[in-house]
Amino acid sequence: MATNYGSKRLVVGAHYGFRDWLSQRITAALMALFTLVLLVQVLLPGPMGYDKWAGIFAQQWMKVFTFVVIVSLAYHAWVGMRDVWMDYIQPVGLRLLLQVATIAWLVGCAGWAVQVLWRL
Repeated sequence: MATNYGSKRLVVGAHYGFRDWLSQRITAALMALFTLVLLVQVLLPGPMGYDKWAGIFAQQWMKVFTFVVIVSLAYHAWVGMRDVWMDYIQPVGLRLLLQVATIAWLVGCAGWAVQVLWRL
């Protein structure tokens, strides 16, 4: 019969690594694509003013794309900050408080951005 030396160790959370890594890359690619689309539209000939800027975001596809990027940015920031809090903040209560504050801040920023985008 085999003898087990040492304590039994339960590893948790390790299976989230690839999913988080992939979500960071996908959201970063979406934000980069949005930046390129916006730059192309801004650099098109014509005077840059409020009319041109409002015209860019008046199109429905651009509003939807911007909304997707806002959600992507919030999720990207959440994954990054959650990892920072999990890696560097040891007291569980403080970590939970910081995570809740981060979620509240990101939801508030995303809600404000949606209000601006959809003129609510």
